[in-house]
Amino acid sequence: MLENLGDQVQQRLAKLRQLRERGVDPYPARVLRSHTNAQAIRALEQSEADDSPAPFVHVVGRIRALRIMGRSTFAHIEDGSGRLQIYLRQDDLGEEAYTSFKRDFDLGDFIGVNGHMFRTQTGEATVRVRAYQMLAKALHPLPEKWHGLRDVETRYRRRYLDLIANEEVRRIFVTRSRLITAMRNFLDGQGFLEVETPTLQPIYGGAMAQPFITHHNALDMDLYLRISDELYLKRLIVGGFEKVYEICKDFRNEGISTRHNPEFTAMECYWAYADYNDMMWLTENMIATMAEQVLGSTRFTFQGNTIDLTPPWRRWSLRDAIQEMTGIDYKQFPTLEALWKEVRRRGLDVSPQPTWGKLIDELLGEIVEPTLIQPTFIKDYPVDISPLAKSSPDDPTHVERFELFIGGLETGNAYSELNDPLVQRERFEQQAQIARAGDVEAHPMDEDYLLALMHGMPPTGGLGIGVDRLTMLFTDQTSIREVILFPHLRSRE
Repeated sequence: MLENLGDQVQQRLAKLRQLRERGVDPYPARVLRSHTNAQAIRALEQSEADDSPAPFVHVVGRIRALRIMGRSTFAHIEDGSGRLQIYLRQDDLGEEAYTSFKRDFDLGDFIGVNGHMFRTQTGEATVRVRAYQMLAKALHPLPEKWHGLRDVETRYRRRYLDLIANEEVRRIFVTRSRLITAMRNFLDGQGFLEVETPTLQPIYGGAMAQPFITHHNALDMDLYLRISDELYLKRLIVGGFEKVYEICKDFRNEGISTRHNPEFTAMECYWAYADYNDMMWLTENMIATMAEQVLGSTRFTFQGNTIDLTPPWRRWSLRDAIQEMTGIDYKQFPTLEALWKEVRRRGLDVSPQPTWGKLIDELLGEIVEPTLIQPTFIKDYPVDISPLAKSSPDDPTHVERFELFIGGLETGNAYSELNDPLVQRERFEQQAQIARAGDVEAHPMDEDYLLALMHGMPPTGGLGIGVDRLTMLFTDQTSIREVILFPHLRSRE
């Protein structure tokens, strides 16, 4: 295998053998580190401010640039805090050590050095190296252009190279981490309890989607990767917890696109004695607070549009939104056949759907959603696409549900939870009929969940937020693959 690699790899393998022959361990077990690169620079600045001796530091990092000038060398090393220049002189190290450095080290290698900090004539903070240590020999050269790895497929398949080559990519994932932390802090501050529920479930539910199926050998039973954690979290509300949330992976066996990955991260929370109006309040205040903490403002730019997250956000009924954007009052066409005929008559570019509600949802997704740039709650949905939501007191054909849209992206989903076990059974039975008619995304019957509801669940509001899509907004990315470290890709032939 190694024999088939390129010349540069062979040259580095030869250097590796020579190091070991001289008794040098190219992968030592430990290293002394007194400062990060950023801390070393700050220590120099502090000594200059205090007019005190320059600090002596032990720093580490990957060699990102080398400039050899005979008896002296400048290099840049990079750790997690940033870059730092190091300066090696034959007169400081001795001829043998300096010659060994030039012979043994390549771009991409990890090195540890120690020495006093100083500032060059150009003003750059630098370590004057007194000693060095090989920390890890890189056997494969890094991408040649330090300004960025450009091939998209290579970036996704070899994310480690993407992170090395593209500073902006590292920034995206730092922002993602801070976003999740800010979300967790907000919910904790509102009295929510973070919990964990099963990833492997005997019955999938909580959304309308196809699951991934696996098999448990010891129990000889099929299990499903969760498509949502909703039904388990609501069991906890039945059990007496009043505010719960979970940030977790969900899995849906659906197509891959710029907005969909089969494995994604979501936050779901449930609040006893609340309804979908309370969840609107929670959503807008949570995301606005997150933006303040992560971005420093509730205003940011997404795809050239300035988005303002300052609450309160727009509330717009689904019926009014579709009527304004398409001219169709869908309540005047109460069957799938009648509504589809009207859609075709108006020449709207939408796909046929198996149910009346799904056709309405298709109209929303294709025609209304792209126009929803400022944060908007689209509310009050047909019951046949919302089997777990509570019916509206004013209209039994609709439920108290909203979806959140920002920047033309669906970002969240919430409703007043259906807590009547008899009505919930009817909804599941209706979904079974839809499944028999060919809808593979219909919600399955869940007898254990119905048994939980039979013991009584208080009025409850529930909310789900897509962490990946929120990260897309906060980092101005149009593809979900840019905000998932290791997105799913087709296997190479």
